[in-house]
Amino acid sequence: MGPLVTGEGLPSTTLADLLSNTLVLRQTAPYLPVASLYALAATSKSLRHIVYTAPESFRHLDLSTVKSAFVKYVPLDSGGISWRSERMDESLTEDEFYSGPLRGIFSKLQRRHLLHHVHTLVLDGLSVPADLVQDIISEDRFNVRILSLREAQNLNERKLMQVLRYAVRPSRPAGTPKIKGIYLFGPRERAPVEDPWSRKNSSGTASTGVTRRRGAQIGAQWNHKSSDALNTALARTEDRWYQCSGRMLPRKPSLEWAETLQACDGIIAFDAVLCRGPRHNPENATSGNGAGRTDFYLRPAIATVALGPSGCDTCHSSPEGPAQFGHSSVSELPLLSPIPLHASTIRAAQMPHTIDGSRPPPLFVRCEDCLKGRWCERCHKWWDEKCYTPSTVAQRTELQQTEFIETVQSTGGIEVVTKNIIKVGDWGVCEKPADTSDFQTIGVRRDCFGCGHTCISCKEIFIRRCEKCGNEYCHEDNDASSLTRCDWCNYTSRRTVEMY
Repeated sequence: MGPLVTGEGLPSTTLADLLSNTLVLRQTAPYLPVASLYALAATSKSLRHIVYTAPESFRHLDLSTVKSAFVKYVPLDSGGISWRSERMDESLTEDEFYSGPLRGIFSKLQRRHLLHHVHTLVLDGLSVPADLVQDIISEDRFNVRILSLREAQNLNERKLMQVLRYAVRPSRPAGTPKIKGIYLFGPRERAPVEDPWSRKNSSGTASTGVTRRRGAQIGAQWNHKSSDALNTALARTEDRWYQCSGRMLPRKPSLEWAETLQACDGIIAFDAVLCRGPRHNPENATSGNGAGRTDFYLRPAIATVALGPSGCDTCHSSPEGPAQFGHSSVSELPLLSPIPLHASTIRAAQMPHTIDGSRPPPLFVRCEDCLKGRWCERCHKWWDEKCYTPSTVAQRTELQQTEFIETVQSTGGIEVVTKNIIKVGDWGVCEKPADTSDFQTIGVRRDCFGCGHTCISCKEIFIRRCEKCGNEYCHEDNDASSLTRCDWCNYTSRRTVEMY
């Protein structure tokens, strides 16, 4: 790796000269896997010195692609069958076994004086027991600021909650904990997969299913790309938390996690935030619309639904107000994916990147309990408490909801409560508009189990009435139906009744 000599006799710049520049190494190292860094260090003494001594080399450490970080023997014991042929110490606990690969990697990094330089640690999909997380948070040999545990295996969540609550206790030492952000609830980034049309089954022939044909795959892929492009254009950002993305988390977190996030408020940020709806405020339960109602107040819950930057479909706002990057507190903004490569700060992890470089859009997020009866799962249109309040029946029971448009058109369906507030059937109350026909766009109901709760506009698009039997059906989820007949009337073969 010596310097190259040009035609004029002047030495050219080598790779070691470039990487010795701190700015170049800081911008380049996060893109290299760990195996590539070690391979680079093995090429020459100068590069080895740069990789193993510069703090920027391992500032962003992603172990999710390292083969030695995975546990080879899972499960630990399946039905009394011997899980490993080698003899092991009987004092070895289950957590120590599952954390063995990562502890070995951390020991090697510590011996080479590299572990203290790691500020962003990615452990997505690996075996990470709660005891190992406790060591990362509490021990001085670690200096991690951003930790990613998405889809981690063998992670006891209740024990992790205890670890986090102990780390943020009021009597903790000054300057602790060092960790400032944790990715835990969202899905991890997936590596690009191969072309699905080139896959073949075990017999060596391509799949002949209708949904696996190339035309169907191309159509589904372009529909998905069109939807993403539309959401990006409307929200002016590619960050899904700021788009009309709907449900953001693969599973609903428990109420205990909401209490843990509440305890970590202002100390540790997460890739999820608490719902700030008015029903989570104890003061609103005893005053205003919640006075005298035992079912109005809700315990703290994590917001799982991204509603887009437009707010309520009627007033384009919300009672609690949107969260705005640069103005709202850290606890009101989630950590965004992907994880930042060149910085290990909460600001870099929470900053939305707009496509035109303009001001970041507002953030409207809520939990599903605050959106029950007021959020369309197809077009993601929603109404806040000031513009529409579903009835108690609509909030508790899905099957007892009545069709809103028929209630408006029926005689006596509209009842004046106050000067500007009117009641419409069993749906609830809302502000009195200038035209009664505006009620057709307020409220949701579940006409199809596949579509979920949809508004009147989406119902007119996807729900049809059979011209033969007169029953309503969803032409998208009922595979055997047509545009004019339901699946039962469209079936032309002989029918038989199966008694058993």
